[in-house]
Amino acid sequence: MDRTAPFLAAAPLAVAIATCLAALPAHADTAVDQSETPAAAQRAAADAERVEAADGTEYLPAVEVVGKAEYHYVERNISSATRTDTPLLDVPQSITVVTGDLIDDTAMRGLADVVQYVPGAGMAQGEGHRDAPVLRGNTSTADLFVNGMRDDVQYFRDLYNVERVEVLKGPNAMIFGRGGTGGVINRVTKQADWEADSEVTLQLGSWNRRRLTADVGEGVNDNVAFRVTALYEDSESFRDAFGLERWGVNPSLAFRIGENTVIHADVEHFQDERTTDRGLPSYADPFGGRRLPVEVGRSVFFGDPDNSMADFEVNAFNLLIEHGFGDGALLRNRTRWADYDKFYQNVYPGGPARFNSTTGEFEVAISAYNSATKRENLLNQTDLLFDFATGAVEHRLLAGLEFGRQESDNRRLTGLFPGNTCYGAVTTSSFCVPLSNPRYSGPVTFFQSATDADNRVVANVAAAYLQDQIEFSPQWQAVLGLRYDRFEVDFHNRRNGTNITTEDNLWSPRAGLIYKPDEQVSLYASYGLTYLPRSGEQMSSLTPSNAAFDPEEYENREIGAKWDIRPDLSLTAALYRLERSNVIAPDPADPTRSILVDGERIKGVEIGLAGNITEAWRVMGAYAWQDGEILTGADRGNRPANLPEETASLWNRYDFNTTWGVGLGVIYRGEFFAQTNNAVTLKSFTRYDAALYYTPSERVEVQLNVENLFDKRYFVSAHNDNNLSPGSPRAAYVSLTLNF
Repeated sequence: MDRTAPFLAAAPLAVAIATCLAALPAHADTAVDQSETPAAAQRAAADAERVEAADGTEYLPAVEVVGKAEYHYVERNISSATRTDTPLLDVPQSITVVTGDLIDDTAMRGLADVVQYVPGAGMAQGEGHRDAPVLRGNTSTADLFVNGMRDDVQYFRDLYNVERVEVLKGPNAMIFGRGGTGGVINRVTKQADWEADSEVTLQLGSWNRRRLTADVGEGVNDNVAFRVTALYEDSESFRDAFGLERWGVNPSLAFRIGENTVIHADVEHFQDERTTDRGLPSYADPFGGRRLPVEVGRSVFFGDPDNSMADFEVNAFNLLIEHGFGDGALLRNRTRWADYDKFYQNVYPGGPARFNSTTGEFEVAISAYNSATKRENLLNQTDLLFDFATGAVEHRLLAGLEFGRQESDNRRLTGLFPGNTCYGAVTTSSFCVPLSNPRYSGPVTFFQSATDADNRVVANVAAAYLQDQIEFSPQWQAVLGLRYDRFEVDFHNRRNGTNITTEDNLWSPRAGLIYKPDEQVSLYASYGLTYLPRSGEQMSSLTPSNAAFDPEEYENREIGAKWDIRPDLSLTAALYRLERSNVIAPDPADPTRSILVDGERIKGVEIGLAGNITEAWRVMGAYAWQDGEILTGADRGNRPANLPEETASLWNRYDFNTTWGVGLGVIYRGEFFAQTNNAVTLKSFTRYDAALYYTPSERVEVQLNVENLFDKRYFVSAHNDNNLSPGSPRAAYVSLTLNF
């Protein structure tokens, strides 16, 4: 490994930090009104009444105009972390917000693009059919939320209707409930807001990318507003035989009921059909002490693309009701109903490339299976927020209840091949193909094996939580919270008729202390605890042998610092230690018994920079150093999968004038292991991206994005030792945006 690479990759971030420190006096603070309530609108109207002077002349009083500042890559406040509208500076937790401006400037389409600019975050392959974020060394497919509500089915999420993406690192059970072992990702969607939105974007580019999005909305009158976001995409890829077609529509309405009540309602239909692509295998034998991916072209498809597909559909309804009582008191109720239907099938590399001495070439085992999931979620949250004081101490209290019901049906079938000799043995569970021609076009029969899932799962949750944000003085604050979850799972195995019922009573504390030596600087220490029930993050892995054990625990300790250098420029740093315990393992004294042991330990440093260096230069930077260790089992002492020691990224946009601008990004990812056995290594890489922006008028914007500017060969993610995804060759995409 080139030890200088991470330092070279991080150098632009260091330069940007130094530059922003030198530019401190460049901007004055800007007053910002994040939103206008109905009551505020009425007060503004009253202030505008004509005033009669002593001489009888009527005039309008002076009016102070306060608007939203152009922060671009900075979000000042966040509500998902505490369920109160709180400055990020006052949240004792490492949080990265990827704004809509950054999403647009870099032409992001999904969460895999988002995490590239988030310290301590990455993305596993997800078997080519799902988002699988890696947060602080923990891979999950369920710790995903939309507007603070659970969105936990396995699929690829698009950003067509997204205002921003919030990545909250560390356990978050106090706010989000079970799971969230390394953190959560929350998408905040575009909602009707009485502002005029009217734009259409067409994107065309390499490998027949064809993508069309629209965002249209306005206020019908003072009490009703609407907004509609929509997407259609029909694209291919540098990967042979890959195809993608998806479309979505998300209309929303907003209503003002009297002075103090606002209702938001939206529905979404989203559908995604694509080729399931699980990448390339590795060589079975090590070279120079480590196993590496096979040496073939980046576009080569292993298996049968015609029999590898993923088809996903979601229909969702969301309702938000907020009523203000005055003096800071607010009652909020959120409801989400979502119906998910998912099917995927893959004929893929199920084994490594082994040398066949009879044929004189390498061969690869091809395996197959399919899986269907249907899930219906009904979730409801009720929050009561109010302010009060005890002497000189100010309190912001949150009391809440959450109820949910999730009904899931899961069914998996295994692929059966014609009898053949594979890896020296006659088999029907796989089919060996030569590395020189790794496509498989023969028949596959799907059947239910003795271990394939065929179950129905009903999960019910009832939770209560209490949180107090305490301000002792302008310098000292604290966040204290406690959540109780009663989580019940009824698991029915259709294969053998087994019924298993579990009940978990989960107490999730949260504590954070904040010291502000200056109004724009905060130092914090925090503690959080979350649980992962034995049914697993997808509630589908319950067995009689594990149902009796307590849930796994994830405990996070963190210290950090945040500095709002200016309102439009922020610098953050965090040091954390995350420990996993209550892992089931054989008892060394009696192998017939199981015991609970410590599972793994992750520790690391995260640094983030976001905002405007000057009025013309905006940046988004991230650096992370992470160290992890498996503490038990056959992989004891190894490093967790998909966890590079160092990662760094920096995106820059510079506008020469109102018409022309350029962008340049660098992404560095250190080497990492595909599995916890640490057998296969994916090498480190540094990738450069670029952009050109042309805005000839207020109504027209043209944008060119180039990914992998110097055509670097690299691997971006893995699911296991034989499912390794190569990164894209150089690719270019042109976007045309029309504003009406």
